[in-house]
Amino acid sequence: MQNIQEWIFKLKEFKGIIIVEGPKDKKTLISLLGEKNIFVLSKKPLYAIVESIAAKTKDVVILTDLDEKGKELYGRLRSNLQKHGVRVNRTFREYLFKKTKISHIEGLETYINHRGKKCLTK
Repeated sequence: MQNIQEWIFKLKEFKGIIIVEGPKDKKTLISLLGEKNIFVLSKKPLYAIVESIAAKTKDVVILTDLDEKGKELYGRLRSNLQKHGVRVNRTFREYLFKKTKISHIEGLETYINHRGKKCLTK
């Protein structure tokens, strides 16, 4: 992926479940992607969340925040989902790490809007 617009386009095409931490993250992704199969992590135990997701799909993108808590949560989710035969697509998360300064998914729309304005002024 070369830019954030390509990232969004490819994420729109993704057929599995996109996992986010909270309702604000989901709202942001819906505004960017339209109605998608977005799963918000709840207060349920991790094993219950993993079993629920594994029963619905074999492909996920985990877009927890890129802060320490989000990184830890990502690692635990990824490991447990893979044990249940679910493929975790890391491409989207790695793009955010390497190509942006985003730390929270809910800030993605603001980041994109700001970048768009910068591109227009150059």
